[in-house]
Amino acid sequence: MSNDTNKNKGLGTDAPSGFGSSSRRAFLSRLGSVGLLATTAPLARAVPAATPDPASNPSTPTPPGTGLPVTLRINGTEHKLQLDPRTTLLDCLRENIGLTGTKKGCDHGQCGACTVHINGRRVNSCLSFAVMHEGDEITTIEGLGQPGNLHPMQAAFVACDGYQCGYCTSGQIMSAAALIKEPCGPHDSDVKESMSGNICRCGAYSNIVAAIQSVRQKKLSAS
Repeated sequence: MSNDTNKNKGLGTDAPSGFGSSSRRAFLSRLGSVGLLATTAPLARAVPAATPDPASNPSTPTPPGTGLPVTLRINGTEHKLQLDPRTTLLDCLRENIGLTGTKKGCDHGQCGACTVHINGRRVNSCLSFAVMHEGDEITTIEGLGQPGNLHPMQAAFVACDGYQCGYCTSGQIMSAAALIKEPCGPHDSDVKESMSGNICRCGAYSNIVAAIQSVRQKKLSAS
């Protein structure tokens, strides 16, 4: 009997060398895999699939018949809504009303992309709860002007090329339109200070200031 056969007998198998022992290991490995699958499959079926909790995300539109009833007057139109009390005015405008001209930038009141007018004053809508504004007059970029009937500030931004990517433009225009009615010095530096809450990541600041100053100059000439 050859040395290989003796070795195989020592392992408890009569199969030829290089075949019996590896086949036995493969068989045991497959047997273990089958046992593992048999025990874990029922557990996998027993664990329910994770589903998002709508209550954890106040920006999700509240289902009809739930939430607090509130009536908001937006761009001259009244909207009767049922809102989660945690819903910000920004999320309400975008998700519930469908007015997406007001942009969500930082969502922390630091960039100004979400600027709207509340009773004529500029407000960061991401920092204000919607239910707080029942009875207020809310104006968004859609209500400021329309194609063919632009607000003077919108027309000035177009004429002065006061935008690049355009994401911050609605907030810039809303803030600038409110600035016209606020105390502000005559110089460019005064305008820059008053507009410091609105960030343009493209860096179109010089054209934005030029647009604002052109409207201020026309208003001064007309008075």
